Amino acid sequence: MTSSLIAITALFGVAGCATAPPADDEDAVAAYREANDPLEPLNRYFFEVNLGLDKLLLRPIAEIYRGALPRGVQDSVRNVVNNLDTPVTFIHDVLQGEEKRAGESFGRFATNTFIGVGGLFDVAAGDNENGEGGIPYHEEDLGQTFAVYGAGEGPYLMLPLLGPSNVRDLAGRVGDSFLDPVQYALSNEHRTGFSIARFAAGGIDTRARNIETLDDIERTSIDFYATVRSLYRQQRNAEIANGRPTTAPLPIMSSEFELDDDSMLDDKDRLSAVIK
Repeated sequence: MTSSLIAITALFGVAGCATAPPADDEDAVAAYREANDPLEPLNRYFFEVNLGLDKLLLRPIAEIYRGALPRGVQDSVRNVVNNLDTPVTFIHDVLQGEEKRAGESFGRFATNTFIGVGGLFDVAAGDNENGEGGIPYHEEDLGQTFAVYGAGEGPYLMLPLLGPSNVRDLAGRVGDSFLDPVQYALSNEHRTGFSIARFAAGGIDTRARNIETLDDIERTSIDFYATVRSLYRQQRNAEIANGRPTTAPLPIMSSEFELDDDSMLDDKDRLSAVIK
């Protein structure tokens, strides 16, 4: 995984860039800077590749997964993937000085691992989905930690297979592959296979839960690529802020697309199918 990410970075480094508008066209220059997408031609190419792979493979597999497995089994898949991600979240909660959230992450992992049968059951959530008790789930990653310490996002990237990102988040993906304690609990011969299975399970489950949502976004977007880019950047800013007000300017949502549900930006599950 790490070597492939490095190769992707090198590919973007030698790729052609989008042509900046004339300096005397202030509106065009402002829009160009706001999009933060100097590699747009290459990004759009990879976006189309990812869409093709989704229609050819991921969506059909997700439909089979949703139709063949009972909802309880699907929930267990999601719970296990979330539980495996929690140690990395705990590390970044600590690095960001988020004591309360670090305690929640530790409590969730301990409870779900030992009482929830290795994470098959989200015991820690309690009745949290109904707003009553429990420990809420959240995610953190190295890209968010870099942002907390002042690192800029860098140019927007559309990564083959991996989807929307930016230079900061791509570096975070590489770093998290070394920080994840779960990896070190496995022998070398099992590590790669486990990582692939974990990535595939999480991707298929997320895609299955968001089939209609993505269809709606694509259908109502004049420029699906620009909409995904805007959604990704807004969502990442919201994640970095951890629900707190922020003075950082949010990317402007494309005027070609309007959200039917204002709560969409607060629902990580629905957006994760777009941004992951």
